[in-house]
Amino acid sequence: MPISAKKFEEAPEKALRIKEDTNAEKILNFLLMNPEKAFTREEIMNETGIKAGSIGVTLSRLAEKNLVRHKGNYWTIVQDDRIATLASELQGTKTANEDLGRESEKEWLEEKE
Repeated sequence: MPISAKKFEEAPEKALRIKEDTNAEKILNFLLMNPEKAFTREEIMNETGIKAGSIGVTLSRLAEKNLVRHKGNYWTIVQDDRIATLASELQGTKTANEDLGRESEKEWLEEKE
């Protein structure tokens, strides 16, 4: 699925390697919606529905990409301008989905043809 040129320019390169509908995306989306808070692995697991065997590995990989950080038992999103841009775009998408309904990629592609 294509992304906007603005997202391409402003997003950290490593963030653009996160595939959709993955555990990494679920964690990032959750943390992006809660940028002023830090959560334990268990709290993130409960909020995202990610299984216990996958949460630690996924968080560690996101930390290696400098997208999340942790201290003690807590994890949070990295605070920088690029992450702020992603959070803003995510909030805009969430608001649009709530107001207008979630867009179906399949329907969109059919209309485009």
